[in-house]
Amino acid sequence: MFLTKEEKRMLEGKYGNAVKKSMEILVALGNIFGAKRLIPVKSVQISGVSYDNLGDAGIEFLSEMAKDGKVVVPTTLNPAGMDLENWKKLGISKEFAKKQKIILDIFAKMGVNITCTCTPYLVGNKPGVGDHIAWGESSAVTYSNSVLGARTNKEGGPSSLASALTGRTPEYGYHLDKNRKPVVLVKIEADLKNEIDFGALGKVLGEKLKGKVPLIKGIKKASTEELKSLSASIVTYGGAPLFHIKGITPEKFRDPKKEIIIKRKDIDEAIKDMNDKIEEVDLVFVGCPHCTLNEIKKISELLKDKKVNKELWICVSRKIKKISDKKGYSKTIESAGAKFACDTCPIVAPLKGRFKAIATNSAKGVFYNRNKNNFKTFFATLEDCIELAVRK
Repeated sequence: MFLTKEEKRMLEGKYGNAVKKSMEILVALGNIFGAKRLIPVKSVQISGVSYDNLGDAGIEFLSEMAKDGKVVVPTTLNPAGMDLENWKKLGISKEFAKKQKIILDIFAKMGVNITCTCTPYLVGNKPGVGDHIAWGESSAVTYSNSVLGARTNKEGGPSSLASALTGRTPEYGYHLDKNRKPVVLVKIEADLKNEIDFGALGKVLGEKLKGKVPLIKGIKKASTEELKSLSASIVTYGGAPLFHIKGITPEKFRDPKKEIIIKRKDIDEAIKDMNDKIEEVDLVFVGCPHCTLNEIKKISELLKDKKVNKELWICVSRKIKKISDKKGYSKTIESAGAKFACDTCPIVAPLKGRFKAIATNSAKGVFYNRNKNNFKTFFATLEDCIELAVRK
């Protein structure tokens, strides 16, 4: 793989040990995937933040990199394993909190913006069409590739950090024009009504396409929240972290010859498959990926003058929560007895064994809470989840 003079100096350790290790990671990755060169990136989203995932070995690696490592491009951070301010209210142990804070302090030392959100595009890290970036977190990668038209592969924790410290990433995969072209035409013969329909569509496509990039036709309109839901589910269930929707997403392509048709029964079957037989739900959560301000507003309207009778978590970035505070949405939500889970989500938090059955409007949340936490799941719209939480 070709390296510039400056990149060779990085690899030789002229810019410090952290940059040297970062270059070793990126060069190894580039050689594995046949990249011809490294390219500059405009931003980074680092995954692998929760102590539940990293453990002590992760802390040791990050500590070593932080001795002389500093980010050189705007860099945001994925959700942590707890709410940084209200972790006690959400049942997180002191031992876990101590370790999690160590991790975040290390990232801060390296100059990372401690956003702790899976929706960086809602809090200022929003790339443009054609921008090369290096992002981790599957839903954010898919949203940025598809909806925003930026270019990134799904980076792991070490490779995203390496890109942040060097400002570079190997040129392969979805950075290349040839790999962004759709190879399957998907005709939607169903009226998609809400975020769970889009989440279910993602499940159907992920399982059918098995990593192939689709061009989707038949969707007349889609909100940010619905595209967020589709982005999260399609990649979770085995699809490529890139899709195109005719008339909605920015990149333009001719229709591929191969085609599949998705009907209403396919969507309904996917929704049915995500619903277990449950006698009682003991946790309701929404915000996977993290809620938009519009979703927070809707939740406040649904909870006005009501009281929740189950544990209800609203997962959101700290920045969106602060805007919600100013608009009065947070007061309404918290007065009803619901809890904000800022900076985190039930996928990366240490929840295994604490609950038995959950309700959520996230298809991605269903997948991970079934497989990671062994929870039974109830998959329903935002409105139905809130109704379930307040029902006596």
